[in-house]
Amino acid sequence: MQLPPSKGPAQPVLPESSRQILIIGANGAGKTRFTQRMVGSCNPSLVFCLSPLRALYGAFESDAMPQSIDGLYARALARAPLTVGQGGAPATEAERLMGLMLAEEMSALLAYKMEGRSGELPETKIDRVLELWRDIFPDNDVLRHEGSLLFTSVDDGGSRPQMKLSPGEKLVLYYFGGVLYAPEGAVIPIDSPEMFLHPSTLRRVWDKVESLRPDCTFVYTTHDLDFASTRSSATTIWVRGCDPEADKFDYDVVPVDSQLREDMYLSILGSRRPVLFIEGDNVHSIDSKLYPLIFPEYTVRALGSCDRVIESTRVFNSLEAFHHLDSMGIVDRDRRSPQEVAYLRRKKIMVPEVAEIENLLMIEEVVKAVASVHRRDEHRVFEKVKSAVIGLFRGEMRQQALQHTRHHVKHTMDHRIDGRFASITKLEEHMADLVDEINPRAIYEQFCREFSGYVRNGDYASVLRVYNQKSMIGQSNVGPLTGTGDKRGYLTAVLNILKTETPAALRIRNAISDQIR
Repeated sequence: MQLPPSKGPAQPVLPESSRQILIIGANGAGKTRFTQRMVGSCNPSLVFCLSPLRALYGAFESDAMPQSIDGLYARALARAPLTVGQGGAPATEAERLMGLMLAEEMSALLAYKMEGRSGELPETKIDRVLELWRDIFPDNDVLRHEGSLLFTSVDDGGSRPQMKLSPGEKLVLYYFGGVLYAPEGAVIPIDSPEMFLHPSTLRRVWDKVESLRPDCTFVYTTHDLDFASTRSSATTIWVRGCDPEADKFDYDVVPVDSQLREDMYLSILGSRRPVLFIEGDNVHSIDSKLYPLIFPEYTVRALGSCDRVIESTRVFNSLEAFHHLDSMGIVDRDRRSPQEVAYLRRKKIMVPEVAEIENLLMIEEVVKAVASVHRRDEHRVFEKVKSAVIGLFRGEMRQQALQHTRHHVKHTMDHRIDGRFASITKLEEHMADLVDEINPRAIYEQFCREFSGYVRNGDYASVLRVYNQKSMIGQSNVGPLTGTGDKRGYLTAVLNILKTETPAALRIRNAISDQIR
């Protein structure tokens, strides 16, 4: 295969060892045209097409593609009628494939009987396909009945013919059977291989399909991230656009050593938007629920730990010459010093002016906006919330000062010990002086004085900046005061407001954004 002409200054080259090729890109980028052009450079006799749409809906045509199930069926039909298991002419490629496999099995059984052989019956293509199909759908079984197949399910106990299967069940049969008919060393293009398949089965189905034909090259065209992330060993080509008049494409081969998770990288490339790396996960964390609503212009990716956010932002920005996308990160402030915060911000890591993400929901404008939406006196509500939060902080002030001291000492120790020492004696001498040099008690007392000043002056913003307490939302009574119920109700209220285009949503979005940018 040859890659199509590129609009870029250099013509990308396809690695000769590529046996799985993934063509990705946004809708309308020209992925299908790109694939057709690339596959068209191959020997036509070695291109064997599989199509989920043709499998389920395509009508039989006399001019079917020579190297496809349709073409094989047309040639077989010209030699002899294929009526085994069919109640009339098959209407789709999936049904024609089943006709081919049943006819092949009948021929094998007749040959077995005519030759007078004994022992085990020969394994046919349909035997292999049905075994794999049962493995994907373990609650189903297959029965042979009067030259056709009936599929059973433990859910209802009934049986049904192939045409009554779900689209996904039909396609699994089609893919398993179809690849067995491909020529040796074939190139097999599949457009939208994820179509009608549940994400939980994608990896298993296509791993099994590829294992059936290790001699073939599979070319997948998709914009589906669930599928793309399952082809971790594929050569990935990102198609950004197409110029039909110049007959050139804007594309590139994704670096295999990008150091980023495949699914994350593909989603970024397919979105065509700058990316924002955040902490937490996509299911449970507040980060993944809140930040996409605050920064809708970004593709937001949750990575878990702050270290992964920092490293991924660094790596992705180092590849900017390839993808031409900007990248930012957000990590909780926690107990970082002003110097640490300044360093991260220089590296395009945004650090909010509050200790952790829960505190963003407690800033003055957010509390007031939620209270106002629920027809509460926003000023009175906020004063009560402020008083409660400062009261909580007053009770934990010394413990909070100790935690800040521990972080400061640990950070200093990491940097001071991260040096080169000629001997263990030199290291011991260096460490012996550190305690006196760092003076943890003086640091602790300084934090205590600062924190006492925040409480004495009612400095709510400073308290939110240094107070790490995830139970603050619940203990501050902000939910009942704003009329939203418990902690979950308050969070839901904030998110629901942000999903609207109301003045309250703009008020919350601007307030949180100002605390981060």
